[in-house]
Formats: sequence, structure tokens, C-alpha cells
Amino acid sequence: MSDYIDEALKALADGDIDRAREAVSGGRTPLLTALAAYLDACADGSVYDQPAAFEAFIDGGGNVGLYREVTSALADVYARVRPSRVLDIGCGDGRALRALASTDVAVTLVEPSAALLDAAVRSLDGFEVDARHGRVEPFAAGLPADAVFDVAQSTFALHTLPHEVRDGVLADLVGHVGVLAVVEFDVPDLVHGSPEHRRFLAEAYERGLTEYDADRALVAQGFLMPVLTGQLVPGATRATWEQPASRWAAQVARAGFTDVHVTPLHDYWWSPAFLLTASGSPAAATPR
Repeated sequence: MSDYIDEALKALADGDIDRAREAVSGGRTPLLTALAAYLDACADGSVYDQPAAFEAFIDGGGNVGLYREVTSALADVYARVRPSRVLDIGCGDGRALRALASTDVAVTLVEPSAALLDAAVRSLDGFEVDARHGRVEPFAAGLPADAVFDVAQSTFALHTLPHEVRDGVLADLVGHVGVLAVVEFDVPDLVHGSPEHRRFLAEAYERGLTEYDADRALVAQGFLMPVLTGQLVPGATRATWEQPASRWAAQVARAGFTDVHVTPLHDYWWSPAFLLTASGSPAAATPR
């Protein structure tokens, strides 16, 4: 990690944007260049403000191999459970549902991005789809007593909820879910803004950016730089609240899920991906 990027990340954690901008000026590495452009634009906002950037991100780089492993793992879950009702929380463009082998499944989608939700609905032609544009918190809190999903899944989406909000969502879901399947990243437990945390961020984002070529600027400015700065700048629009896999398992168990298992999936540039599965306590059996 260069002294320039370390100084920039430290300045961002201190809320000193001008000092961060000065530190990365004239940068030559992919990360220095991307961060300099982002800070010069004075950008801030949701990472979903530019769906094209998110789609370019997940369509390229290490995400190709990552989603291959994700869909394979979810296919195994479907084969074991044989669901007739599936809930996908934060479905994005629906790519994690490609593992569904039969259209004889009712799929409920919850997604805050209208553009991504529309893409997911189009990808599920032939399925019975209940598309919900919005956040999962009111959806989960408003589920009727007899609403049951054989599988409730979320791929790289639940980390967008603050930890205490996620506690509430999981507690609201446990009585409506047969099997919970969560795919997330096993990030290291580092003190926020510490030298170790800054080094981890710098090295990981440098690796991630080098996996993109023609779409690097779009991916960087529309997705990766908002996520990076949102983790550091006080008061910035934060996009992620990640944690180690062991804490995910503890959080799911705390909400009332049982039989919690964590399975490694893929060695990704950010952190290793894993599949967490757990059993809920649905109030009623799903009709077949």
C-alpha cells in the first residue's frame, strides 16, 4: 500500500475530504486514479443510483466465477428442499435465481432498485412472480401470519442493512421461512479506520479494480468508490455493514433460526464468499 492511498483513506476516515483529495492527486495506480476522480466530482449517493455501473460490476471481473459458484450452491439447496415458494431478498437482476430448474415455483422478489427489479422480472419469464419494489424491512414486518416460503434467499444484499436493522428483519422472517440461504463475504474483523483496516481496503480495492478494463471507470465511479468512501467518511451514504462469517452465523441463530451451517464458496478479491443455510420455524406448511 502506498503512502498516498493510506493518507487518503486516513483523511476520509477523519472527514477531511480536501486532504484526501490532495493525497491522491496525480495518482497512477487504478485505485488512486479512481478515488481522485470520484473526490474531484464531489460525488455521494446510493450505489444503485447508476444501475448500469452495478450491472457492469457483476457482469465482469471475479464476479463471473463467483456467481458460477453461487448458482451451483443454490441449485443444491433447491434440489434438497424442492421449493414451491421462494423469496429473494435484494434480488438485483435475478441472476441468483437462474439455478431454478422448474418454472413450477412461485417467486417473490424484494428489491429497492426499480431498474434491477424490472430486469429480474424479465429474467423469470414463465414463473409466477410477485415483485415488490422497496426495502425488505417493511416487507418482512408486514408478512401475514400464513405467509410461508420454502426457501428465503439473499445474495450479497443483507449486508446493506445496519446490523441492528438486520436483527429485526431476520426475527420477522424466521416464522415464515423453511430454509434460509444467505450468500455473503467473510470479511476480517478490523478496527474501523485503523492502519490494518486501511491496508485491507487499499489492497482489496486495488485488486478489484484491476479486474476491469473497458468498464473500469464506470464500475469505479458508479459502484466501487461510493462503497469505499461510504465505509469511511463520517456522514457519507453508507452502503455496507459486513462482518465475519462467524458473526453472520451468530446473528442468524440469535433471530431464532436453527441448524446454522456455513460453507465456503469462492475466493473473491474482496473476501472469501460463503453460503449460510439455516432452518426457520414456519407457522404453516406450504401447500403443494
